[in-house]
Amino acid sequence: MPAEQFDGPAPQANQRCAEIAIAGHTGDAATARSALADPTAEVRAVAVRSLIRLGQATLADLEACFGDDSPRVRARAAELSHLVDGGDPTRLLNDPVDQVVEVAAFACGEIHWSTSPPIIELSQIAVSHHDPLCRESAAAALGAIGDPAGLDAVLAACSDRVTVRRRATLALAAFDDPRAEAQLHVSLEDKDWQVRQAAEDLLEVGRVLERPADPGAYAE
Repeated sequence: MPAEQFDGPAPQANQRCAEIAIAGHTGDAATARSALADPTAEVRAVAVRSLIRLGQATLADLEACFGDDSPRVRARAAELSHLVDGGDPTRLLNDPVDQVVEVAAFACGEIHWSTSPPIIELSQIAVSHHDPLCRESAAAALGAIGDPAGLDAVLAACSDRVTVRRRATLALAAFDDPRAEAQLHVSLEDKDWQVRQAAEDLLEVGRVLERPADPGAYAE
C-alpha cells in the first residue's frame, strides 16, 4: 500500500477540513454535503463524518463513499457505516487496500444485522488474508457477531501469530460450543501471557455461570 495514500491533507486543505468539521457540529448539513464532491480526499472524509454525525447521511451517500477513489474516504465510510441505518461495508472486505479491509471487517462486527452477516467473507479474511491486522480484525468481528458458522475460522485464528491469537481467544466467548471451551483449555498453555490470561478469565466466567445458586445465600 503506497504510504502517500494515508498522508495528511495538504496545508491549503486544512481550513476547508476545519469548516466541514464545524458544520458537523453546528447542524450545517448543506455545507457538509457539498464537501462530498471536494477534490481533496481528506475533505471528503471529513464530510462523510460530519453528515453521519448530523444524521443526514443516506445509503446513497455511503455507497458513493465506498466507491471513492481514495482509500482514506472508503475507510472512513466503512468505520462509520454502522451509524447509518442499513449501512453495509461488506463490499469493502475485498478492497485492494489492506487498511480499508481492516476497518471494514471491524465495522461488520459493529452492525446489528437484519440480513445475513458476511460470515463467509470474514472467515476467509480471518484465516487467509496476508495482512495480520486484517486477520485480527476479522476474528474480532466474527466474535462480535457470534454466528456459529464463524467458529471454525476463530478456532483457526487461535493458532495464528500472537496479536491474532489474543483477539481470537477473546472472540471465543461468543460461542456456546464444546470446541470453543476445548480451545480455551489449550490456550491456557499459550506462550503469550495475554492469551493465557484471556483464556483463564473466560473459563472462570463460564464456571461462575454454571455454578448452582446457593439456596441459603439470600436467606433472612
